[in-house]
Amino acid sequence: MKVIVLGATALLASTAWGHTIFCQLKTDAQTYAVSYGIRTPSYDGPQTDVSSSNLACNGPPNPTTPSDKIIDVKAGGTVNAIWRHTLQSGANDVMDAGHKGPVMAYLKKVTDAKSDSGVGNGWFKIQEAGWSNGVWGTDTVVNSGGNQAIKIPDCIENGQYLLRAEMIALHGARSAGGAQLYMECAQINVTGGTGTKNPTTASIPGIYKSNDPGLLIDIYNHPPSSTNPYKIPGRQKT
Repeated sequence: MKVIVLGATALLASTAWGHTIFCQLKTDAQTYAVSYGIRTPSYDGPQTDVSSSNLACNGPPNPTTPSDKIIDVKAGGTVNAIWRHTLQSGANDVMDAGHKGPVMAYLKKVTDAKSDSGVGNGWFKIQEAGWSNGVWGTDTVVNSGGNQAIKIPDCIENGQYLLRAEMIALHGARSAGGAQLYMECAQINVTGGTGTKNPTTASIPGIYKSNDPGLLIDIYNHPPSSTNPYKIPGRQKT
């Protein structure tokens, strides 16, 4: 009973201030301003319908603002997706620490990163962190001041991409549709890639199902363990 009460407390806290936005990108060259090259929303709420086209780069009920900027990124380098509770928050206000779940990043090669909706096929996963020894991927991001470190593969083709950073909160995932998915898309131009690999791609929506074991889980009463490992949703990273 005590565990269930703690779960309910986390749910109440999440309603008040638990949401988050991927609002800045840091490259080897610089840390860009909030919303520079990223389609950021004014509202920090989640997506919960994994069949919605809004799962690609966010959208209603979180209308996003277009960006006319593209950020240069070097293949083989590491960028940091910077998460904040709101567009005005600092590094000590990333998201509710009770929001536990996986962290992922995807790329999609596009002709024009400023206009491509992101909806449909072409996405491949390049980074993921689930649960390990009691630590969730979201814990790592929160404890690092909102920084999600993402290595850009050196084997991909040069050109424009959408970089989709994602955090999933599982405090309400005891029933289908209860997982909270947070994502935004940065508009990047990759240089220095070898183009030696053609990654297997998937469609968004389509990468997740509402009953995937990584999205339908009671993390309070049946938490992951060494004998009951957490399965990160979506295909394995490239």
